[in-house]
Amino acid sequence: MAVAGSAGPARPDSPHHDEDIAVIGVTGRYPGAEDLDAFWDMLAEGRTGITEIPADRWDWRAYFDTEKGKPQRAYSRWGGFLDGIDRFDPAFFGILPRDAADIDPQERLFLETAWNLLDRAGQLGETTRERSTGVFVGTMYGSYGQLAATGWAGGQLAGAHSAYWSIANRVSYTLDLNGPSFAVDSACSSSLLAVHLACESIRRGECRTAIAGGVNLILHPAHHVSLCSMNMLSADGHCKVFDARADGFVPGEGVGAVLLKPLRRAVEDGDDIWGVIKSGLSNAGGKTGGYTVPNPGAQAALIAEAVRRAGVAPATIGYVEAHGTGTELGDPIELAGLSRALGTAAGDNGVRCAVGSVKANVGHLEGAAGIAGLTKVLLQLRHGRIAPVAGLGTVNPKIGLDPARFTLPTELSPWPSAGSAPKRAGVSSFGAGGANVHLVVEEFRGARPPAPVRPGEQLFVLSARTRDQLVRYAGLVAEFLDGPGAGATLDAVCFTSQVGRREFPERLAVRADDCAGLAAKLASVASGSIPAGALVGTAGPGGPAGGADDGEDVAALWVRGAAVDWEARRPGPRPRRVALPAYPFERSRHWLSVDATPAPPGSGPRRCSRRGTRRSAVPGSGPRRGGVPRTGARRGADPYRLPQARVGGRSRGRARRGAQVAPGDDRRGRTRRRVPARPGRHRHPLHRDPAGRHPFRPARRGRPHRRPPHLRTALRRSAA
Repeated sequence: MAVAGSAGPARPDSPHHDEDIAVIGVTGRYPGAEDLDAFWDMLAEGRTGITEIPADRWDWRAYFDTEKGKPQRAYSRWGGFLDGIDRFDPAFFGILPRDAADIDPQERLFLETAWNLLDRAGQLGETTRERSTGVFVGTMYGSYGQLAATGWAGGQLAGAHSAYWSIANRVSYTLDLNGPSFAVDSACSSSLLAVHLACESIRRGECRTAIAGGVNLILHPAHHVSLCSMNMLSADGHCKVFDARADGFVPGEGVGAVLLKPLRRAVEDGDDIWGVIKSGLSNAGGKTGGYTVPNPGAQAALIAEAVRRAGVAPATIGYVEAHGTGTELGDPIELAGLSRALGTAAGDNGVRCAVGSVKANVGHLEGAAGIAGLTKVLLQLRHGRIAPVAGLGTVNPKIGLDPARFTLPTELSPWPSAGSAPKRAGVSSFGAGGANVHLVVEEFRGARPPAPVRPGEQLFVLSARTRDQLVRYAGLVAEFLDGPGAGATLDAVCFTSQVGRREFPERLAVRADDCAGLAAKLASVASGSIPAGALVGTAGPGGPAGGADDGEDVAALWVRGAAVDWEARRPGPRPRRVALPAYPFERSRHWLSVDATPAPPGSGPRRCSRRGTRRSAVPGSGPRRGGVPRTGARRGADPYRLPQARVGGRSRGRARRGAQVAPGDDRRGRTRRRVPARPGRHRHPLHRDPAGRHPFRPARRGRPHRRPPHLRTALRRSAA
């Protein structure tokens, strides 16, 4: 899929423009990193989150062979995996538990991610929520629905499914958002294309803010087997980006999203600005030497035009997050196009450009690869440092970069200065078949009024759906204030808690004079005691009579369910919102019961368990959990014998005379639907002789078939 970017002339190089889009929120989960703090630590230290395929996914040994090219086998046993993909909190999102297992786990993950994104950005309060928000999600696999389809032969025609559109629409529905809502599939560039389309939608006025990102999960051994059949995967579990040992990528999972808003409005609203998207563009590679062979000319043209439309000097770009999959030919082709697009550094503002790829850390996240790369760039802008290319040893000799213009970092280093220009970066994502996307991103520089600070005692409020979640939530906020949030002001923390978050029935209000005191009181609540200055209560359906301005303590009224206009109680300049910890979901396992893991090649038919169920090899399951009624014959069974059925409350070994089994009827545990026999037709097409004169009698267990009358007569005559 190729979507043209916004047309128009290049803009002059200046700090910011009206069409610039601010990133005001970032969140994600990646292999080996449950949150962005852990993700940055991994990037900065040059570590990887790649492991062997976990046992709770499938037994890789059953499909593994070190020899490449072996049919129906995988020579790779590695990947980047997320934990707990089978767990979800359906009650929090108003979903029935029986329906949760039917929802694709990619859909559930992105729903949680979208909630956390808005929650941490302080955009879920009654006055801060923006309903004109679009949802754009990139994805490229629907494996969960394919797993469910293995139950079709057993009569399970409805239930679990995968629908790309539902990933986006579920978010829009649950959060009551009215902007555009759709999924994007352009192979490996899906999530970065989703971000680009979201920016264009905001510029066209279709929505005021947008959630954009991607999600990718690996649920079946066929994923590895099919990629190994095309020799795409690394054999040793390392994604050796730009390295002379490069031999393929390692597949990975991930989910991430950004919250986008016009820069001008983000500045006015005092949002936390992670970075500024100056421009974006996509194109297609056209005809090449092979369907998966990239076109360096198309990639170079894409990057050069995106930089031109951003209105920035190419020499001021100090970092490029490359697609960089770690293949012997793909990496040199991409860097040749990049070198052609950015040229040489020149002038006083020229800077040596570092080139990296997050795939060296977490593997190739396929549909979520672009959002992982963009997140890495935003983290580097925030910390002002460039992460190393994990595991890079000897550079691929086919890579011919000008060392005066480009560098491949091997250690954590400061972002190079480009004179008076802000820190700038490019992000590339290229999909199989030639679907290319590139964004130009820079740090935010602008005059922002100093955040006001109101001294004295402040009121912090917190709510959750259940009392247990409220207690856990209090502990998370206490840890945050003692750790990453130690530099936040009490005024900003309390204001964010009042206006930026959804209100739930179980409530806690705490008065404190400073952040240290607030953290101590929240820690006491988490340990089971209620300190002085704290109130805990449950909001009633209608709240207490009267309002919050009737002279009674506002904290006591709020914990009982009174509506409080927090912004009206805060005249004048307001502090910026703080990214408080995400909501503590109460997750439990929800997964389909079909065992779709195929038998290893050459292993013969799979046996049925004693209870007529297949073993379920899905995340988090035990060896014999789940299952569906078995269809097909047992090993050695008579293929012409009808399955056991219950008719009229009694077990029957054969079909009732004059009755047919209706298509789709469950043949175990249900009374058959009577279908009147038609003249000249027998009860089952398999139980007829070649001439169609008499049906065979289905054999009972341990007894041979009884020959039909015309065969018995013929045998007697021949014997005579």
